[in-house]
Amino acid sequence: MTARRNFKNQVRARAARTGESYTSALRHFRPEAIAPEPRKVALAVAQTRVRTDPGDAEALRESGREVRALMRGAGRSGARIVHFPEGALCFPDKRVMSADGPGTVGPADWDRCRWAVLQEELTAVAALARELRLWTVIPSVHRLTGPNRPHNSLYVVSDRGEVVTRYDERLLSRTKGSYMYAPGSSPVTFDVDGMRFGCLLGMEIHYPELFAEYERLDVDCVLFSTSGTLGNTAAQAQGHAAVNSYWVGLAVPAGPSAATPSGIAGPDGDWLARCAEDGSPSVAVAVLDNGSEAAAEAVTYARPWRREVRAGLYTGRQVTDPRSGDRTAAF
Repeated sequence: MTARRNFKNQVRARAARTGESYTSALRHFRPEAIAPEPRKVALAVAQTRVRTDPGDAEALRESGREVRALMRGAGRSGARIVHFPEGALCFPDKRVMSADGPGTVGPADWDRCRWAVLQEELTAVAALARELRLWTVIPSVHRLTGPNRPHNSLYVVSDRGEVVTRYDERLLSRTKGSYMYAPGSSPVTFDVDGMRFGCLLGMEIHYPELFAEYERLDVDCVLFSTSGTLGNTAAQAQGHAAVNSYWVGLAVPAGPSAATPSGIAGPDGDWLARCAEDGSPSVAVAVLDNGSEAAAEAVTYARPWRREVRAGLYTGRQVTDPRSGDRTAAF
């Protein structure tokens, strides 16, 4: 560990002396390193209050005002893209929506949703994204043609105020899948200033295969929005970032009972930025820089090496040996 620390200090010292990025300085010590093309994007993650009745027009409008206030805060902080939690505009409660009444969880009655008001708020969000020149990833219910249930979705709004793509939650919880939503069918990626992003939603942090899928799609960052999950959500986000060598944006609800604040984990699994720990609505901003120390070893070494191993690097090196085949051979 001491040798490792000394090596990192040498790289840091050279970077400070020459003005190079950490990755460029690293190549001075390890010429074989294949540094990625330099890219930087300032990402903001938000945490917002969650309101649960889509039939309450004033609550929808209040959510919209809060989202837009946080968008302005992200813009003032220099963000190029801002990412909101599931339920930022509304997270329809299963009992509020139940056609069988609040005492029983049953099929959702989506006629209770104030669709026109929700559309007004989303339109206002898109207009502000254009005004601020700020990419905005905003969760919402996406209405389908009746009698189909809606999707639980993430809209990706460009800095021109246009919806450029939409991610629909695929691996739904039991209640969502049984009573509320139609599942989505595919991953979604989009690019901002050369950085590629992927989207996940809801309970999907529990499915490492979805994060691995985005690694194969060559994303630089996965944006995960949730209204809350079982287990240690923060630790899971850090783990997915570290094992896939990319950034993870974690957007969760605000509130005094919030288990963890929203944040951005680097490709090494360490937190780069966190929202307010008191649960208040807020944004946190970090620069995703593939030449930074946080990314250097993960992006330059770990990710290419893992891909090489997964492609069958060791298949041709396996041996035929009785002491290999005999699992009870001792010592």
